[in-house]
Amino acid sequence: MSERLDKWLSDRSADSRKEIKTLIRGRQVRVNDAVVTDPGHHVVPGDTVSVRGVVVTADQFVYIMLNKPQGVVSVSSAPGDRTVIDLLPPQMRRPDLFPAGRLDRDTTGFVLITNDGEFAHRILSPKKHVDKVYRVSLRDPAQESYIQAFADGLVLGDGTKCLSAVLIFSDDPRCVTVRLREGRYHQVKRMFASLGNQVVQLHRESIGTVLLDPALAPGECRPLTKEEIQKMLDSSDG
Repeated sequence: MSERLDKWLSDRSADSRKEIKTLIRGRQVRVNDAVVTDPGHHVVPGDTVSVRGVVVTADQFVYIMLNKPQGVVSVSSAPGDRTVIDLLPPQMRRPDLFPAGRLDRDTTGFVLITNDGEFAHRILSPKKHVDKVYRVSLRDPAQESYIQAFADGLVLGDGTKCLSAVLIFSDDPRCVTVRLREGRYHQVKRMFASLGNQVVQLHRESIGTVLLDPALAPGECRPLTKEEIQKMLDSSDG
């Protein structure tokens, strides 16, 4: 089934239809390595479309790994704030993308961005047991008693009881690792607050068995590989 080039690109880009037409008429778009200047040119399955030399994926669903920096909010749009979607290069933006789960404004690390709601639910649901691992810097040294408290399920300040989690010590008792499968609001910070401690810095290192790519600088992103997508699915019970 064929589709107009400008419509095909607008479904896979955050640019407006008008902006896309300008790109096409400005000789910035190629279909199968040939420059196309007609927005009404029809694209058929199997065609390769590129904008400014970057191939635009034709996949129905996309999965992106982003290394979130501090000061960026984990939402699709927020007037007056810079969002994780704003960090994506233009050729990767699509109007249906959203972050699967949220990191606090000042929390850094692995954010999964996708347009696959079913996949996001499967990764985020506590019932699916997909671990999220965080590196935590604390104001005060962690105590040995914290380990059992995390395992038993901490009770937060509002009375909410967390699921069992894992706390791992390092050589520095102020730097620990937390592994949990929930994603409550400010959860890690609130867990340590319930123990009378304070999180100074928080960084998500992995989702399931997929580690944040160390080659990604803060603010950079890349598509997940097929192997990484499958690893995330394999990490769930479903």
